[in-house]
Amino acid sequence: MRTNRLLILLLLIATPFYAADNEIFIDQSGATSNLDIEQVGGSGNIIGGADAAAGSMTALDIDGATMTLDILQKGNTNKFLGDIWADNYTGYFSFIGDTNTFNMSTDETNATGADGSNVNVQVTGNTNTMTLNHAMTALAASLDLDWTVQGGGNNITASIDVDGATNYMDIDGDDNVVTYDGDGYAGGYFWLDQTGSSRTFNIDQESTSDNDWLKITSVGSSGTVCVTQSDATTSFVC
Repeated sequence: MRTNRLLILLLLIATPFYAADNEIFIDQSGATSNLDIEQVGGSGNIIGGADAAAGSMTALDIDGATMTLDILQKGNTNKFLGDIWADNYTGYFSFIGDTNTFNMSTDETNATGADGSNVNVQVTGNTNTMTLNHAMTALAASLDLDWTVQGGGNNITASIDVDGATNYMDIDGDDNVVTYDGDGYAGGYFWLDQTGSSRTFNIDQESTSDNDWLKITSVGSSGTVCVTQSDATTSFVC
């Protein structure tokens, strides 16, 4: 881990000489990883992959059995793009500012199983785009996912293929859009607590052999809510 930390520090120090924004590029492989990154101030900061080139961005690649990620980006128009490959991982992601982009995928091809994940995402600001794909083809065993969003005009998308996933989302602000697609074998739990007007919720839950659980608490005027629940044999579209 000493080598990996040194690489991150060098990139942070060297970047200002050729760009106005801070850029961190990561490609990490190992059984156990602990990664702590803070990008504070400015705008247009990037956390992405090691094979990125000027003007383009690829996903960071972190591969291991057990890992802990603690990521903070503070500022506007920042970007985080990541691919996580782990059987057990804990992630803390905090984004403060406007028009930021967060796009993360976990074990999309069932390479590691993604069997024990605890993810916490906190967003403070407006017009942010947040996308999380978890075990899309893996059918992972467990996930505890918590979102806290404060601000308006945010777009949040979560696609999850996990047995018995628990997803709690707390949103405070106007004109927010939530798109949730939850699949699994043993059912899932989704609780959406929202305050604000002109909201749009599109929620689809599909479990093969068990019941899904959904609770929505919403305070505010105007908006659209579409909910579909099925046994994964019938497809509905909002």
